[in-house]
Amino acid sequence: MNNIKKVIIFFILTFSFSNVYSMEPSVFVQSTVNRASQILSENITKNEKISKLKLIAKETVDIKGVGFYSLGSARKNLDDNKKKEYSELFEAYFLKSFSSRLAEYTNPEIEVKSKEVINKNYTIVSSLLVGTSERPEVKIDWRIYTKDPNNPLIRDLIIEGLSLARTQKEEFASILNSNNGDINSLFKTLEEFSKN
Repeated sequence: MNNIKKVIIFFILTFSFSNVYSMEPSVFVQSTVNRASQILSENITKNEKISKLKLIAKETVDIKGVGFYSLGSARKNLDDNKKKEYSELFEAYFLKSFSSRLAEYTNPEIEVKSKEVINKNYTIVSSLLVGTSERPEVKIDWRIYTKDPNNPLIRDLIIEGLSLARTQKEEFASILNSNNGDINSLFKTLEEFSKN
């Protein structure tokens, strides 16, 4: 009996360790969407769902990397203080945008279909948001940053061929172009969005 208990404990520890410290990109994506789906199906308020979804995003998304990609070449003109200010504003903006949109869904079912290793730093995980009577199925590709294999992070979502990170980058470029490249105009936009 003691040997059986030891074997069970070993498998539990091995499973937990492998999931936390060396997660395959496809398993990482499925685990992440399962966690989000569980929150969205809970009988709690929308604000409570948003708070929980923000925690998942902080753990699984490379928010800083997405933020600087979205800023494009404008980041070269920022000193360290401005970069820090931007990172803080972008994180608040991103978390609100991400969690508010996702909280509208009720128990979304996402199935991971395949993965393609692009190089040692990136893997594309292909998935499908299962269709219902209220919405069609949606193809979602996840760009997973795997430079640290022990800590995979989401860098982009490509929904039906449309990159959310690239769209974000184009929106930020448009704001800057409309304001003669004044970075403070973008900062103000991010701050106002986060406060509303």
